[in-house]
Amino acid sequence: MMSSLTDAPKAAMIVLAGNSHSELASLVAKRLGIRLGDMAVFHKTNRETTVEIKESVRGKDIYIIQTGTKDVNNDIMELLIIAYACKTSSCRNIVGVIPYLPYSKQCKMRKRGSIVSKLMATMLGKAGLHHIITMDLHQKEIQAFFDIPVDNLRASPFLIDYIKEFIPDYRNAVIVARNAHSVKRATSYAERLRLSIAVIHGESKTSESEEDDGRNSPPLVDGIKSVGNEFGLEIVPVLQAKEKPPLNVVGDVGGRIAIIVDDMIDDAELFVQTANALKVRGAYKIYVMATHGLMSSDAPRLIEDSCIDEVVVTNTVPHEVQKMQCHKIKTVDISIMLVEAIRRIHNRESMSFLFRNIGMDD
Repeated sequence: MMSSLTDAPKAAMIVLAGNSHSELASLVAKRLGIRLGDMAVFHKTNRETTVEIKESVRGKDIYIIQTGTKDVNNDIMELLIIAYACKTSSCRNIVGVIPYLPYSKQCKMRKRGSIVSKLMATMLGKAGLHHIITMDLHQKEIQAFFDIPVDNLRASPFLIDYIKEFIPDYRNAVIVARNAHSVKRATSYAERLRLSIAVIHGESKTSESEEDDGRNSPPLVDGIKSVGNEFGLEIVPVLQAKEKPPLNVVGDVGGRIAIIVDDMIDDAELFVQTANALKVRGAYKIYVMATHGLMSSDAPRLIEDSCIDEVVVTNTVPHEVQKMQCHKIKTVDISIMLVEAIRRIHNRESMSFLFRNIGMDD
């Protein structure tokens, strides 16, 4: 009788790392008690990516650590080429450890665009990956884009521990949702910390979806009538233009610590505007908690000059340069979570322990 996959002998483990986050890869390998696999990833003069795996991977389980950074397109190509190189070298399994999944914000149809995260999922599967380990996807539904298993880990336990340990008067805090989409995440934090929540309502500027994209119908030409019914009335009503209220805080933050929670902080301008609104309403300290600290462009300068007291992010994305520009940025190490996920997958153990006390809304 043919033995099942679970009865097959366990293969050797090799951890490979792209160029996106060598510090995190080293931490993971050190905690696993192994060395990083011998591999070279470099760019030719014409900017093509070349991968050379310098040891045998035949019949072994490969774990590729690669995250999304500002050089996102190179990060993606490196990951795809490393995975394909392992696949064509007859490895047994390929697991992509991608703490921040690139293009995860483009998970909805926008105007004449496309759902890019679906394209990412297809490419990663075709390149040879058998499993994905990631953390705090922008939308949990992105997992459905993949035809392979995806373990979406959560950073909230680490951030909640930081709040308890490094914010002395956190019992006098309120968890703030930056917009309506963040309410579920804020509620999850508030329930575990036994705190109340506040919600930011309104917009300070016209959103991307409200901008003119050229799809408006041209004015009617003389001699051409609008479509109507037998009574001569227009079928399509004229929609009333939306008037967005100014930025406002729903909830009591007066004399309290405000903790803004979100999955990522990239463009800091909206966080700064939120902090200003909270300050006006009487919050005496303002913290920002996010999993992915992308902080592109002049975000470090905006944070440094703002009324935000501290920005706490994890090391899913390298941000050492940003920390040198802004002393308010603090880092929480989540490498132990990735190590435990790798260990459990390699030993064919249940992953449920890593999701203990994690709600569906987190």
